[in-house]
This record gives sequence, C-alpha cells and structure tokens, in this order.
Amino acid sequence: MGEEERLTVTSDVNKERGEEDLKVEMQLGNEKLSVEMGKVAKQADGAAWVQHGGTVVLVTAVASKESTNLDFFPLTVDYRERAYANGRIPPVYGRREPRPGDTEQLTARLIDHCIRPLFPKNFKSEVQILCTVLSFDGEHFADVPSLIGASAALSVSDIPFNGPVGAVVIGRINGEFVINPTVEEMETSEFEFFVSGNEEAVMSVEGSAHETSEDEVIDAIFHAHGVIKEVIKLQEGLVAVVGQSKREYIAKEIDQGVTDRVRALATDRIRQSIGMEEKEGRAEFLEKVQKDVLEEILADESLEEETDIRATTTDTIMVLSDIEKQEMRRSILEEGKRVDGRSVKEVRQISGEVSVLPRTHGSALFSRGQTQALCTVTLGSSTDEVTRRTLAGDQSHPFFLHYNFPPYSVGEVKRMMGPGRRDIGHGSLAEKAIAPVIPSREDFNYTVRVVSEILESNASSSMATVCGATLALMDAGVPIKKMVAGVGVGLVKEGDQEVILTDMLGTEDFLGDMDFKVAGTETGLTAIQMDIKIDGVTPDLMRKAIHQAKEARMHVLAKMCEVIVEPRKDLSEYAPRIYTIQIPTAKIKDLIGPRGRVVQGSQEGPGVTI
Repeated sequence: MGEEERLTVTSDVNKERGEEDLKVEMQLGNEKLSVEMGKVAKQADGAAWVQHGGTVVLVTAVASKESTNLDFFPLTVDYRERAYANGRIPPVYGRREPRPGDTEQLTARLIDHCIRPLFPKNFKSEVQILCTVLSFDGEHFADVPSLIGASAALSVSDIPFNGPVGAVVIGRINGEFVINPTVEEMETSEFEFFVSGNEEAVMSVEGSAHETSEDEVIDAIFHAHGVIKEVIKLQEGLVAVVGQSKREYIAKEIDQGVTDRVRALATDRIRQSIGMEEKEGRAEFLEKVQKDVLEEILADESLEEETDIRATTTDTIMVLSDIEKQEMRRSILEEGKRVDGRSVKEVRQISGEVSVLPRTHGSALFSRGQTQALCTVTLGSSTDEVTRRTLAGDQSHPFFLHYNFPPYSVGEVKRMMGPGRRDIGHGSLAEKAIAPVIPSREDFNYTVRVVSEILESNASSSMATVCGATLALMDAGVPIKKMVAGVGVGLVKEGDQEVILTDMLGTEDFLGDMDFKVAGTETGLTAIQMDIKIDGVTPDLMRKAIHQAKEARMHVLAKMCEVIVEPRKDLSEYAPRIYTIQIPTAKIKDLIGPRGRVVQGSQEGPGVTI
C-alpha cells in the first residue's frame, strides 16, 4: 500500500475561533480508522476523537502542573462504556451507568500496561487518561481505538511521553491472519492477541489461544507489529501538524556526597543478600542494612533542620534501591546467579495436594516456591451461569474463575475491599488459560466456578492459579480435555547482554525488564501476557523466551501428574446431580400446572431446580 493509499489527512480551520480541526485516517482491518483532533475537549492537554467503523471513542489526557513527591508514577487510566453507545438505557436502579464492570477494568488495565513504560522515569506529575466509548456498532470493539487514542492524545500534548505507540488485535480464521476481527469473526478465530508496540519492537501482548504452537504465536505477534507500524505513522502525521513542545520538569537529583557514602557503606552488604532463598530472610537483612546505613548517614552533625533530615533519608533509600537493582542485575548477567541462589533456568520446588477441603466439590493446594494457591471448584446448574454485560450484549458463561489476593499473602496489612483491577486481571488470564480444556455443555451439563485464594505470593500467582485450578477441576471430576500449567519468565537486559529468567521471583519482576506469563497444555499455548519496562523486545528474544517457558511448562506438568493423573470418575457426594427426562409435549401443561403451581411446588420441597 502506497503512502497516499495508507494515510489521508484533512484539515478544517474554524475561522470564527481561529482553531484547526485535523483528521487522519487509514484502513485497519475491514474498516477505516480515523483520528480527529481540535474539535472537542479543547481544554484537555490532549484529546483524540477516534472512530473505527461505527465505533467512536473520545480519549483525553491531562497532567497536573505540579510534580508530586511520590516514589511511583501517579498514572490513572479509566475506560468507560456508555449505555447510549449502542442505544440502551442502563437497566440498574437510577438508570445511570454503574461502576466499571470487569470488561471496562480489564481494558483500562491493558491500556495502562501499554503506555506506563513510555513516560520519563523522573516525571512525577499526576496523569489521567479517560477513554469514553460514545458509539458502538456491534462489530468493532473499542479497546484498540482507545489505546491508539491515548497514544495520540499524549503525543500531541505537552505531556512528556516517549510515543507514539500503536495496537491491534490479531486473530486467525481458516489459516489466514485477521487484523481487528469483528465480534462475529472472533467466535471462529483460532486465537486472539492484543498486541502493542512502538516503531522498533513489540511492547506488550495479551490474549488466548486454542493450544497454538509457540512459533505460530510468535509469527502472529510480529505480523501484528507490521500493522502497528502503520498506525504509528498515522499518529506521526498528527504530531507533525499539531504536536506541542513537551513541558519541562525538574528531575530529582541526589547529592553526590550522599550517593558516594551510601555506596561505600552498603554495596558489599547488599551483595551478601544475593543467594538467600527465603523472601522474608532477605527482606529482613536488607531492612537491617537500610537501618544501619541511615543511622550512619544521619549522624552527620550538619543535618540539623528537619527538612534536611527528611531529604537525606529519602535520598539514602533511593540510592539503596538503585544499588539493590544494580547488584541483582550484575549477579544475573555476570555470574548467572539469582537473588535466591537458583540458576537462570531453574524452577522453584513444586508441590501439590488435592481433596484438601472436605465439603467442597473439588479442591487443590498448589505451591511453587513461596507462591501458593488454594483452588476450589463448585458445580451448579445453568441458572448459576455468570452473566457479563458488555456493549456487545449480555453473555452467559458456564465456566468462570475468580481470583482473590488477600494482604496476608505478602505479609501486609491492608483494608479489605472488593476485587481490584489486579484481582480481575489475574483471574481473567487464568480463566482464559483453562477455558479451552473445559468440556462442552453437551459433554458436561454443569456450571463450573473456580475460586483461587492466594495464600502466599512471591510472583506468578496467576500461573499458580492455573496449575491449582487444573488440579481442583480434576479432583472435582470435571472431564477436562488436558492438563494446563502456567509459568512466568523474566528478562534482564543491559546493552548486548541479556538473560531470560525461568520462574522469576517478585524482586526479579520488580527490578527486571519483562514479565512474560505463558500458560498451555503439552500440545500448545492457551494464554499469554507480556509486559515490558524497556523499549521493546525483538522477535528472536521473544522466540527464545517463549520456548524457554515451554521447557518449564513441561516440567510443571510432569510434577502435576505426580499429584493426580486424570479427572475422577465420580463427582463429589456433595455435588448436585443433573438428570434429563424427556416429557411428551402433551404432558408439559401437567408438569407446569395452573399458573405454574405444580412446577414451583416441585422445586420448593425437595430442593431441586427444574
């Protein structure tokens, strides 16, 4: 496709207000994608009106003028679907849209993961991205337009942002790749991957598959990246015309004297923590190092003012964190030794147990190192199916998985509230991983609910959930087609040096460059999720990572087979029983009775559902 065919730019100047309305468009999948600016929401720092087919999303970006003193980047991404977008009035009391549902939370989380690594490290102003779905045509989902709109709004604004980025969803139907499949096409697609990236490399991937091979997944991802480059060129056309100079911000500088003293006092001691297997012991050791170093630094007689003491304390803690990160990465790259003493491809010790709870329909306890999941299975009838409301309509699901992450699992005290985005996201990933092996309604006429309680966590709790849920389903007698296991791999990269880590720890996730979760059977992949903190990953690196994950997955599957080999032949004595009886058409009225009295009475007494 030539440059003229790929990109169209139109400009309309509002003579009364002296403003320019700019619109660019390109072919994306089976419809045109257009991005328009300068027409609405002009008081936001950046705003994009994105249309794909008949689906329209307004995305705005605003950053506070003042910088915060927080030790993390305060980015908020919200994605909201309006009921009027597809001609509905909200069915809830008050007729207003309710709190964001799971689909909205998952989409917001997806966008957040794509754009967060692209803000400068020292930029600490609050940034809010709002994606509002204004129109939905029933065919084209709003997730890709929302991510493209967020990138475009940030790129043309004065907010520091290392974009633009693009995204597409890729599927495969009858052996052919399909970009941004429609709602109907998604039903027959062999896989579904949401892929984002910049001009040079892929930045994030999330999606599900039906036991697709590793190499086929990689080919799909990088076919999607070719289309993403075209989306980025579209945004560059906007930036060239209406892009603003990025605002200046003050990067916090640490006193060099403090840096030198902290490094001299702490570097050798922090090196001693590398190789400690237990998370708690390593944390206590590092806390003691921090306490001792702070006492030494703050003993300086010149630190009399409270503000100087607070600033020096903050600087000291920041330098200690930098040293810990540098030493962890140095040990992995130069010595092949990880913080808990393992080699780069070594999987932590695995154990499993089934039937741990006497009255549940199925249960399992799965542990991998210091990550532990207690999974339960509950069987019900069709009336127990979960209904998920989206703009595409209400969808009932006979299989669903819930994930709970209580604060005690990481030794913390926190207020207990409803499930957050993390809980919903991890549960969704585990559900996608297991869904392909769940039997059809014709083969197993039950609603299946799995709940994962994370009892202990040191990374990859979502993949422990996949393993524990598989064991619990087999314990419950659900005739799953194959066993599914999951494992997380990480990356440490410095220049030309790069090391892929199998079954990474929480520290390696936090201080490393990539979190790549891969789940599947012995045949192929069923779900993947990749987030990175660097500029992107090359095809060769991703291919190497996904095959290293396969080796680990086979190891985990073998360990799971030592716990239980196949689904139990019989259901739990506490599980409900479903019986099917054919009633002659002429007798149906006798079963129902006058005004339904007979059928209602039959259900009330013995506790059955008809």
